[in-house]
Amino acid sequence: MSPRPLAKINKIDPAELKMLKKRIDIAMVVIILSATLLLTRLWYLQIYRGDEYAKLSEINRIRIQEIAAPRGNILDRTGQPIITNRPRFNVVWNREDAPNPDAIIKDLAKILGEDISVLLDRIRAATENPRYMPTRLKEDIDWETLVAIENKHLSLPGVRIEVMPSRDYLYGDFASHLVGYLGEISRAELSEKHYVTYQSGDQVGKQGVEKIFERYLKGEKGRNYLEVDVHGFEQRQMQLQDPYPGNDLHLTLDIELQRTAEEAMAGKAGAVVVMEVNTGNLLVMSSSPPLHLQEFIGGISQTAWDKMLNDPLHPLLDKTIQGQYPPGSVFKIATALAAISEGIVTPDATYFCGGSLNFGNRRYGCWKKGGHGTVDFQRALIESCDVYFYSVGMRLGVDKIAKYANSLGLGKKTGIDLEHEKGGIIPSAAWKQQRYKEKWQDGETLSVAIGQGYVLTTPLQ
Repeated sequence: MSPRPLAKINKIDPAELKMLKKRIDIAMVVIILSATLLLTRLWYLQIYRGDEYAKLSEINRIRIQEIAAPRGNILDRTGQPIITNRPRFNVVWNREDAPNPDAIIKDLAKILGEDISVLLDRIRAATENPRYMPTRLKEDIDWETLVAIENKHLSLPGVRIEVMPSRDYLYGDFASHLVGYLGEISRAELSEKHYVTYQSGDQVGKQGVEKIFERYLKGEKGRNYLEVDVHGFEQRQMQLQDPYPGNDLHLTLDIELQRTAEEAMAGKAGAVVVMEVNTGNLLVMSSSPPLHLQEFIGGISQTAWDKMLNDPLHPLLDKTIQGQYPPGSVFKIATALAAISEGIVTPDATYFCGGSLNFGNRRYGCWKKGGHGTVDFQRALIESCDVYFYSVGMRLGVDKIAKYANSLGLGKKTGIDLEHEKGGIIPSAAWKQQRYKEKWQDGETLSVAIGQGYVLTTPLQ
């Protein structure tokens, strides 16, 4: 048997071969036409209009300027404005438009009245920021400085005026510790998750309700899309997205009552708190001396900060929630509540006040040196008789006094929407043992009963 062939060769039909050649010819025509169109378009763009497009590409670009949103106003309980906004003019430098500041720094320093070294330090501090982000060289300039810069605009490439909303304190340092102040966001704050939408140079609340209610007050930034030339000069506005103002914040403060309290405390160290009994609304929150809010606009100087830091009246301390003081006779209400609740006294029970009470080897005096005579519960409260409450305190003991004082909210934070609140101290036998490793002495209870000794509360409490 002969071997079978390894492959079978089929002859192509002449008609099929003719059709295949025709298809190849059509494909070649399509390819040639496409190539011709492409080459024609390239010739048009690169040769015919090449110079025009090259020039546009070289000298024009788009810049996006962020527009700060006006913060929400802060109002009193009746809707009367306490803090609003005003325009603030800042001098900024764009690194993209003038990468070498040495060419302009001398003239700019003269106009701004700043040392060259100070301006260069501000520029160096901003080198880690994106190139498109402007560097603020001076904030809140006056009209004379603004006009001088605009007149020399052509010789100051990269320098422009930035308009930002700034706080306008209608009543000066009114309720300064409560409302707080603004400052430039720090690097540490930028790393926190609730500042994720912020960037370097943004103003944020640093203290008081400005900080606590930051996300409600801040608003949403706008954007201005500008076409600028190689020198940074604006050619045209391409698009504008207006900023969205922040929400207004209504406080429970009463402007007139707050002003009256602040006038009474002028030049003194202390605090005034007025609460509406039926609602718990705070009508007055005054800490004296106040913060000088205007000094914080644009960043407080080291000199001004050191002055407040070293002031013996401690203006940086919000005494309404951070000051801890012996409450004195107002604490007798807590002692009275404990005595009635524990059955230590009845409304008719009396004690004799001769002006002092001897306990152990010590004499405890009453504020009224001649004494109150025989006093019952009601008269003891009305006339604030120390001897009556010494006597009641001895029978109660410090732990029972502490129990009822704590039930009134003393010795712990109130939970007000402000930072760094102190809790105060309501002592007990266990507290002294833990803190001083000492046993409680009965004589110390007498001082506690009238709000003295170890007892400390904040004015708000």
